[in-house]
Amino acid sequence: MTQPPLDEQLPYHRLARLAPQYRWWRPLLGTLVVAVGYVVTLVLFMIVCAALGAALGYSQDADGWPEFGPAPDTALDLLSLALGIPVVLLVVRWTGGRPAGSVSSVTGRLRWRWLTLCVLTALPIVALAMGGMFLLPGDGEPQSQWVGWPAFGRAVAMLLVLVPFQAAAEEYVFRGWLTQTAGAFLRSPWAALLPQAVLFAAAHGWGTPWGFADLVVFGACAGWLTWRTGGLEASIALHTVNNLFAFGVSAAVVDGLASDETAADAPWQVVVLDVLSILLYTAAVTWWLRRRRLERTAPAPKPTATAWPYPYAYGHPVPPPWPGHPAAGAPVPPVWAGRPGPGAGVGPVWAGHLGQGAGGEVPGHGAVVAVFPAGQPGPATSVPPVRPERPESGSDLPATSPGEADDGAGRT
Repeated sequence: MTQPPLDEQLPYHRLARLAPQYRWWRPLLGTLVVAVGYVVTLVLFMIVCAALGAALGYSQDADGWPEFGPAPDTALDLLSLALGIPVVLLVVRWTGGRPAGSVSSVTGRLRWRWLTLCVLTALPIVALAMGGMFLLPGDGEPQSQWVGWPAFGRAVAMLLVLVPFQAAAEEYVFRGWLTQTAGAFLRSPWAALLPQAVLFAAAHGWGTPWGFADLVVFGACAGWLTWRTGGLEASIALHTVNNLFAFGVSAAVVDGLASDETAADAPWQVVVLDVLSILLYTAAVTWWLRRRRLERTAPAPKPTATAWPYPYAYGHPVPPPWPGHPAAGAPVPPVWAGRPGPGAGVGPVWAGHLGQGAGGEVPGHGAVVAVFPAGQPGPATSVPPVRPERPESGSDLPATSPGEADDGAGRT
């Protein structure tokens, strides 16, 4: 007996094909819906913020946007990016036709214990790189002024709450949706990972060539970790810890959060330290993977069985038979010894056998018996009684000689 083939296992970048009703156009349409849906959601969010600022009496800048202050403006910026999470999850479910959690990992959810371990791994590595940046020589800018503990404490509390959502949203869009969209058409992991890394760098603006290269390295390593671990946890952890340190340093100085500089504007000295920390974190996560068992693939959905409108008879689908009529189009079985052919005369009902038209179940009993031509008794068959005065099933029936018909009362 041939062993049935095993179910195909889909790696993370191929999970767009996890939809039971997958079609090639679903990832492409979903990308358009993600872009339009995020823009619409962002516009509505900005309208609400502008109305709130006007109602509270905040002054407006040249563009008509309320000036809430450096820390509140940073909070609104982080929230505006975090809106990408519900947009992606809804599009995965509705347009992608698959579970929303399939963009989180191959298990259909975020693996919180693994995420916590990755955060603990990233903390000392990023802190070491950040400490090295403070040792770099200055570029001639005036000395920054300490903002004070009260303002710094409020800013850090806000960052601890909102930065994880902002970082996770970028991971869901780039390492999640875009990677799986490319993977729907490309089997090679690197072919699916490299486009999102370039788009991730471009989304942060065009600063220095060093800063752009730093973002490409980050996107490529985060994408590889996502594919290697089967989920977004490792990339979310690195992104979150990195942004917390970066925003925290900015929050420590006066007007630091008001700066519009991004990682794309980093000089080459900072980029060298940052790239080293990214590579060290990637190596550390790979070391953990050798000691922990993680699911890296998900089983592909099985094809849906086709439901035929008619049952099969003799290898062909035919409509169900009507009462008292043969099934339309059903082939007639051949005549064989002991069974009459179509149209053959069948003798009257006699003891132990049924008459013409039978061949299936006896009404009210469910016993199946054969039909024999007139004058040929069949083998001794025990059937349930048809009349109350007949013997019970299993008792000997009175013999009937060939050619003698039953008068209906069991007498010969």
